[in-house]
This record gives sequence, C-alpha cells and structure tokens, in this order.
Amino acid sequence: MINSKDQLLRERAASVIPGGMWGHMSTRYLGSAYPQFFERADGCRVWDVDGREYIDLMCSWGPNILGHHHRVVEEAAARQRSLGDAMNGPGEVLVELAELLVKTVAHADWAMLQKNGTDATTACVTIARAGTGRRKVLVARGSYHGAVPWCTPSLAGVTAEDRAHLIHFDYNDVASLEAAVEQAGNDLAAVVVTAFRHDIARDQELPTAAFAKRARELTTAADAALIVDDVRAGFRIDLAGSWEPLGVRPDLSAFSKAIANGYPLAAITGTDRFREAATKVYVTGSFWYGAVAMAAAIATIKTLRDTNAIASMNAAGERLRSGLDAAARKHGLLLRQTGPVSMPMVLFDGDAEFSKADAFCSAALREGAYFHPRHNMFLSAAHTAGDVDLALHAADAGMAAAAQVA
Repeated sequence: MINSKDQLLRERAASVIPGGMWGHMSTRYLGSAYPQFFERADGCRVWDVDGREYIDLMCSWGPNILGHHHRVVEEAAARQRSLGDAMNGPGEVLVELAELLVKTVAHADWAMLQKNGTDATTACVTIARAGTGRRKVLVARGSYHGAVPWCTPSLAGVTAEDRAHLIHFDYNDVASLEAAVEQAGNDLAAVVVTAFRHDIARDQELPTAAFAKRARELTTAADAALIVDDVRAGFRIDLAGSWEPLGVRPDLSAFSKAIANGYPLAAITGTDRFREAATKVYVTGSFWYGAVAMAAAIATIKTLRDTNAIASMNAAGERLRSGLDAAARKHGLLLRQTGPVSMPMVLFDGDAEFSKADAFCSAALREGAYFHPRHNMFLSAAHTAGDVDLALHAADAGMAAAAQVA
C-alpha cells in the first residue's frame, strides 16, 4: 500500500477529516490489506482506487441487493432525475412507493419515507411513544439500531438522560423479555427487536418462533408497539417482512439498506393503531423527499418480486456456505457459519482475538474476494455460481493463511 493512490488519499483525508475516516466504513481495524477508497463498482464486483478488482461480499454493507448498476433500477432513477429530484415538494413517486410498500409489507396500513436506518428506527420509537403516551422502550443487549444518542454503540457524547427510559433484555430469551416488560410496568411504549440477532463479532441467531410470538403477545397485552428493525434484513428474507415466516406481524417496521439498491432511502411501515400518532410527530429532513431514490426503490422492490431474487441469493449463500466448510476442513480449521445464508457471518473456532479471521480475510482479499472478519456479509442477486466459485478460490488461500496462525 506504500505510495499507492489509496495511501495518498488516506494521508490527504487525515488532514481534513477527524481520524481520517469516520463510522463503520473506516478500515482502521481491518488491517493494511484493506483498501479505504474505491473507484467503481458493477454487478457483484468493486474496484479500489488502485485498480484492484474484488468479488464484493459486503454489497456496500447491505444496500446493493440486485447488484451495482442494475439496469432496471438505473433506468428508473435516470427517468426521474430528468424530471427532478429534490424539489419544493415530493414527486408522484412518493405516493406510488408508499402504495407499493403497503401492498408488499404484510402488516402495513401506511408508510413514511426517510433517508437512512437511524432515521427510520428513531421515527418508529418516537411514533410509539406518541401513540401510547408512555416512555419505556425495551431493546436487546448488544443490538444495533443506529447512530444517535438513544441507540449508538459509542457512549462518547451521550448522557445518561439520553437512555434513561431504555430497558434491556436478551435476544431470544423469553424469560428475560418478560422480566423487562414487568419492569416497564404501565409505562411501556415499545419493544424494539432486530429481524435476527446480528451483533458484530459474534454468532448470529435467527429468532425463535417462541420468542417472536411472545414479543407479540406481551406488546398486544400492554397496548404497546412491537417494532421490528428490518433495516439490515429487510427484503432479503421475505418481501412481506422478515418476521412474516414466523407468523408474527409488528406494529411498526423500519427499513433501509436494500430498499433502493444503493440509493439513499429508508422507510417505516405501520398499522392503523399508530396512524394518528404518525401524523402528530415532527419528523422531516431536507432530502427526505428526494424523488430519484424513490423511483429506484419502486424498481428495486418490483424487480425483487418479479425475478425471485431472494431464492437466487439463498442459492448463492448455500453454495458459499458449503464451499467455505469444505475449504476449512481441507486446512484443518473449524468454522461457525450463522444467520441467513444470504447474510453470512463466518467465524473461526478458538479465535477470540480474530487472528485467524484477519489472516483469512487479508489473504482472500489479495486473491480478489472482499470478506469481512467480524461483521456479517451480504450476497446479492448478481452473485452467480461462477462468482461464488471465484470467491471460494480466494477463500482457499485465506484458509491456508488462517491455518498458519497459532
């Protein structure tokens, strides 16, 4: 990386950006093999600023569900861009998208649009409090719901008052959830749960039917809101909502990431129980009504619906999972692969310091596959069997490197 374009950009960034980079896309904890800056992307591939090509197993950390530069999405965005984007008010596409969301998401009687996942989860919590007149919000320990004081994983700049009305429970633990509900008493506004447990640097957990159904029973009995944070998983497990296969429908859901195939957009959907509350809260943003991203979202959701894209992603995920298992066995390693196959988390047994994971990812990266050592990854509908096999070829080199770590 010495004297590379990436390194020069890092040096320039360090003088004008605090820490050189902020947030989850900073590579400071990923090792020197990882590029910080990228030049372009197409399908399921990305190129860094030094021209190196990678099979993309992060999909922009989730947004690219159909693949970069998907033709149908780009054409829809271009048509709307030729008409206007951020105007004095929303375009017709706002109503069209809201109608499509209500038609697609099983629990939805209405929809509102935002720009990112934090906007959406925060709006859900605000609407729940407005609709119940209560304060307490229950969240699972370790769950990520965004980057503002009520939910950010960092405590820097956060006051105790910002979280005074949060109560924690353990994901998938019915008894823990019941105890938290009892602690909240008659001040319970909402229970917030991620679609599945996807905390960083640990095994993922799919929700059990017993946990999901009990969350629904408890919030219904308390006349509180059940909020599913579907920001990460939305439209990857089930277009009708990630808990629909469990037979559990929330009162409010938050979506973002994959909703517009890389265009900045988020949405919340809700039931009629919280429709009036949604009219009372003040939520807005200068770019929340941008029409281009909404046009992209309409094209994305319709394409996902009409092309059976979820099945395609699952097939690619199964191929990747079985191939990684085989490569690990070949090199005498034990893997833990958890979560939905289209959003894989890959961890090594006996690797508390992530030394094996770092060695695996760095070696695979040099062979042209962009894996992540601590975060769940993402597959897109653009990943073909051939693309997965190329990633597995790189993974074999990664497993060889991991096997050398004591």
